[in-house]
Amino acid sequence: MVNQEEKRLLEKALWNDQGRRTANTIAVDASVIARIAGFEIPQDKVFIMVEQQEIGPAYLFSHEKLSPVMAIDKYKGFENALKMVQAIFEIGGKGHSCGIYSYNDEHIHQLALIAPVSRIMVRQPQSKANAGSFTNGMPMTSSLGCGIWGGNITNENIHLKHYMNVTWVSRPIPEDRPSEEELFGEFYNT
Repeated sequence: MVNQEEKRLLEKALWNDQGRRTANTIAVDASVIARIAGFEIPQDKVFIMVEQQEIGPAYLFSHEKLSPVMAIDKYKGFENALKMVQAIFEIGGKGHSCGIYSYNDEHIHQLALIAPVSRIMVRQPQSKANAGSFTNGMPMTSSLGCGIWGGNITNENIHLKHYMNVTWVSRPIPEDRPSEEELFGEFYNT
Protein backbone atom coordinates (compact mmCIF):
# COMPACT_ATOMS: atom_id res chain seq x y z
CA MET A 1 0.00 0.00 0.00
CA VAL A 2 1.57 3.28 -1.07
CA ASN A 3 1.52 6.46 1.00
CA GLN A 4 0.05 9.74 -0.29
CA GLU A 5 3.33 11.01 -1.76
CA GLU A 6 3.95 7.69 -3.56
CA LYS A 7 0.35 7.79 -4.81
CA ARG A 8 0.97 11.26 -6.27
CA LEU A 9 4.19 10.07 -7.95
CA LEU A 10 2.47 6.94 -9.22
CA GLU A 11 -0.37 8.94 -10.78
CA LYS A 12 2.12 11.16 -12.63
CA ALA A 13 3.93 8.06 -13.92
CA LEU A 14 0.81 6.14 -15.02
CA TRP A 15 -1.02 8.99 -16.80
CA ASN A 16 0.19 11.87 -18.94
CA ASP A 17 -1.10 15.46 -18.75
CA GLN A 18 -4.10 14.56 -20.94
CA GLY A 19 -5.09 11.67 -18.64
CA ARG A 20 -3.93 8.96 -21.06
CA ARG A 21 -2.04 5.90 -19.84
CA THR A 22 1.71 5.99 -20.37
CA ALA A 23 2.90 3.05 -22.49
CA ASN A 24 6.06 2.36 -20.48
CA THR A 25 4.00 1.47 -17.38
CA ILE A 26 1.57 -0.97 -19.03
CA ALA A 27 2.02 -4.70 -18.36
CA VAL A 28 5.27 -4.38 -16.42
CA ASP A 29 6.24 -5.54 -12.92
CA ALA A 30 5.19 -3.54 -9.89
CA SER A 31 8.83 -2.83 -8.96
CA VAL A 32 9.47 -1.39 -12.44
CA ILE A 33 6.40 0.87 -12.16
CA ALA A 34 7.54 2.08 -8.73
CA ARG A 35 11.02 2.83 -10.08
CA ILE A 36 9.55 4.79 -13.02
CA ALA A 37 7.40 6.73 -10.53
CA GLY A 38 10.44 7.59 -8.43
CA PHE A 39 10.26 5.29 -5.41
CA GLU A 40 11.34 1.76 -4.60
CA ILE A 41 9.46 -1.34 -3.48
CA PRO A 42 10.90 -4.79 -2.78
CA GLN A 43 11.37 -7.00 -5.87
CA ASP A 44 9.10 -9.68 -4.40
CA LYS A 45 6.06 -7.38 -4.20
CA VAL A 46 3.59 -8.31 -6.93
CA PHE A 47 1.04 -5.45 -6.63
CA ILE A 48 0.96 -1.80 -5.79
CA MET A 49 -2.19 -0.79 -3.94
CA VAL A 50 -3.58 2.73 -3.81
CA GLU A 51 -6.28 3.73 -1.37
CA GLN A 52 -8.96 5.78 -3.04
CA GLN A 53 -11.70 7.91 -1.47
CA GLU A 54 -13.44 9.19 -4.61
CA ILE A 55 -14.70 7.57 -7.81
CA GLY A 56 -15.14 9.52 -11.03
CA PRO A 57 -13.52 10.54 -14.30
CA ALA A 58 -11.33 13.12 -12.56
CA TYR A 59 -9.90 10.47 -10.20
CA LEU A 60 -7.49 8.62 -12.45
CA PHE A 61 -7.17 5.56 -10.23
CA SER A 62 -10.86 4.92 -11.00
CA HIS A 63 -9.83 4.15 -14.59
CA GLU A 64 -8.38 0.96 -16.06
CA LYS A 65 -4.75 0.61 -15.13
CA LEU A 66 -3.52 -2.31 -17.29
CA SER A 67 -0.86 -3.02 -14.72
CA PRO A 68 -0.39 -4.59 -11.29
CA VAL A 69 -1.73 -1.41 -9.67
CA MET A 70 -4.97 -1.81 -7.72
CA ALA A 71 -7.23 0.89 -6.38
CA ILE A 72 -8.71 -0.01 -3.01
CA ASP A 73 -12.09 1.54 -2.25
CA LYS A 74 -13.48 1.09 1.27
CA TYR A 75 -17.22 0.82 1.78
CA LYS A 76 -19.76 0.28 4.54
CA GLY A 77 -22.66 -1.98 3.68
CA PHE A 78 -23.12 -4.00 0.52
CA GLU A 79 -25.59 -1.49 -0.97
CA ASN A 80 -22.82 1.13 -0.92
CA ALA A 81 -20.44 -1.34 -2.56
CA LEU A 82 -22.95 -1.82 -5.39
CA LYS A 83 -23.22 1.95 -5.86
CA MET A 84 -19.44 2.14 -6.08
CA VAL A 85 -19.36 -0.66 -8.67
CA GLN A 86 -21.93 1.22 -10.76
CA ALA A 87 -19.86 4.41 -10.54
CA ILE A 88 -16.72 2.58 -11.65
CA PHE A 89 -18.54 1.06 -14.64
CA GLU A 90 -19.65 4.55 -15.69
CA ILE A 91 -15.95 5.36 -16.12
CA GLY A 92 -14.95 2.25 -18.04
CA GLY A 93 -15.02 -1.50 -18.34
CA LYS A 94 -18.66 -1.98 -19.31
CA GLY A 95 -19.24 -5.37 -20.85
CA HIS A 96 -15.96 -6.91 -19.73
CA SER A 97 -16.09 -8.54 -16.31
CA CYS A 98 -16.06 -8.17 -12.58
CA GLY A 99 -15.46 -10.43 -9.65
CA ILE A 100 -16.92 -11.03 -6.24
CA TYR A 101 -15.26 -12.96 -3.45
CA SER A 102 -18.37 -13.95 -1.50
CA TYR A 103 -20.35 -17.00 -0.45
CA ASN A 104 -23.50 -14.89 -0.01
CA ASP A 105 -25.75 -15.88 -2.94
CA GLU A 106 -27.98 -12.83 -2.43
CA HIS A 107 -24.97 -10.50 -2.82
CA ILE A 108 -23.83 -12.39 -5.91
CA HIS A 109 -27.33 -12.11 -7.40
CA GLN A 110 -27.57 -8.38 -6.59
CA LEU A 111 -24.24 -7.77 -8.33
CA ALA A 112 -25.42 -9.73 -11.39
CA LEU A 113 -28.53 -7.53 -11.60
CA ILE A 114 -26.62 -4.22 -11.67
CA ALA A 115 -23.25 -4.96 -13.29
CA PRO A 116 -23.23 -4.32 -17.07
CA VAL A 117 -20.74 -7.12 -17.74
CA SER A 118 -20.56 -10.30 -19.77
CA ARG A 119 -18.99 -12.39 -17.02
CA ILE A 120 -18.93 -12.30 -13.23
CA MET A 121 -16.32 -14.49 -11.63
CA VAL A 122 -17.22 -15.75 -8.18
CA ARG A 123 -14.25 -16.54 -5.91
CA GLN A 124 -11.87 -16.86 -8.88
CA PRO A 125 -8.83 -14.92 -10.09
CA GLN A 126 -10.11 -12.59 -12.80
CA SER A 127 -7.53 -12.95 -15.57
CA LYS A 128 -7.36 -16.74 -15.40
CA ALA A 129 -11.10 -17.30 -14.93
CA ASN A 130 -12.32 -14.82 -17.55
CA ALA A 131 -10.23 -16.55 -20.20
CA GLY A 132 -11.88 -19.87 -19.37
CA SER A 133 -10.63 -22.73 -17.27
CA PHE A 134 -11.31 -26.39 -16.65
CA THR A 135 -12.90 -25.43 -13.33
CA ASN A 136 -15.51 -22.87 -14.43
CA GLY A 137 -16.97 -23.97 -17.78
CA MET A 138 -16.10 -20.74 -19.63
CA PRO A 139 -14.80 -21.39 -23.16
CA MET A 140 -11.03 -20.92 -23.22
CA THR A 141 -9.88 -17.85 -25.11
CA SER A 142 -7.41 -15.02 -25.27
CA SER A 143 -10.04 -12.60 -26.57
CA LEU A 144 -13.08 -11.53 -24.56
CA GLY A 145 -16.21 -10.08 -26.13
CA CYS A 146 -17.81 -7.22 -24.18
CA GLY A 147 -21.21 -7.12 -25.89
CA ILE A 148 -23.00 -3.93 -26.78
CA TRP A 149 -22.04 -2.50 -23.35
CA GLY A 150 -18.44 -2.37 -24.60
CA GLY A 151 -19.19 -1.69 -28.27
CA ASN A 152 -18.61 -5.30 -29.41
CA ILE A 153 -20.78 -7.57 -31.52
CA THR A 154 -20.73 -10.43 -28.99
CA ASN A 155 -20.30 -10.83 -25.26
CA GLU A 156 -18.99 -14.39 -25.47
CA ASN A 157 -15.47 -15.61 -24.97
CA ILE A 158 -14.19 -15.57 -28.55
CA HIS A 159 -13.10 -19.05 -29.57
CA LEU A 160 -12.81 -21.28 -32.63
CA LYS A 161 -16.48 -21.13 -33.64
CA HIS A 162 -16.23 -17.34 -33.96
CA TYR A 163 -13.39 -17.61 -36.48
CA MET A 164 -15.19 -20.05 -38.76
CA ASN A 165 -17.28 -18.82 -41.65
CA VAL A 166 -20.66 -20.51 -41.78
CA THR A 167 -23.09 -20.41 -44.67
CA TRP A 168 -26.73 -20.98 -43.80
CA VAL A 169 -28.79 -22.57 -46.57
CA SER A 170 -32.44 -21.90 -45.83
CA ARG A 171 -35.34 -23.49 -47.68
CA PRO A 172 -39.02 -22.88 -46.99
CA ILE A 173 -40.52 -25.12 -44.31
CA PRO A 174 -44.05 -25.44 -42.96
CA GLU A 175 -44.84 -22.50 -40.72
CA ASP A 176 -44.09 -23.15 -37.05
CA ARG A 177 -45.37 -19.98 -35.35
CA PRO A 178 -46.35 -19.94 -31.67
CA SER A 179 -49.51 -18.11 -30.69
CA GLU A 180 -49.21 -14.76 -28.93
CA GLU A 181 -50.51 -16.45 -25.78
CA GLU A 182 -47.63 -18.97 -25.93
CA LEU A 183 -45.10 -16.17 -26.57
CA PHE A 184 -46.21 -13.82 -23.81
CA GLY A 185 -47.43 -16.36 -21.24
CA GLU A 186 -48.65 -14.69 -18.06
CA PHE A 187 -48.25 -11.24 -19.68
CA TYR A 188 -50.70 -12.03 -22.49
CA ASN A 189 -53.71 -9.64 -22.47
CA THR A 190 -52.43 -7.61 -19.52
